Amino acid sequence: MKKILSGLILASLLVMPAMALADPIGAGGSPIEEVPGELNIMNLLNTIANWLLTILLIVAAIFIIIAGFLFVTAMGDPEKVKSARNFILWALIGVAVALASKGLVLLIREIVKSSS
Repeated sequence: MKKILSGLILASLLVMPAMALADPIGAGGSPIEEVPGELNIMNLLNTIANWLLTILLIVAAIFIIIAGFLFVTAMGDPEKVKSARNFILWALIGVAVALASKGLVLLIREIVKSSS
């Protein structure tokens, strides 16, 4: 369990610098022009990442609620406690994936901006 938590913390530390480098559109004179009516790949990636982030965070919250219910109703049964811990573990992995998807889009945007 400690290895998994330390891995999640390490993964989040790798994503955070990419998020810190992100420049909000329009704040730094982004070379990526937004023209109404045109499909911009970066906007499409950003929209997909936002949807994934929202969906995965909702699913993770549901998993945590289920895990809490399993902990309360376990009454000392080691199998139910193990199942509840697995629910929490998978919920944390889901949150890490959601943050990584958002961080990946921001990293790609930063790479494209710097090469333009």
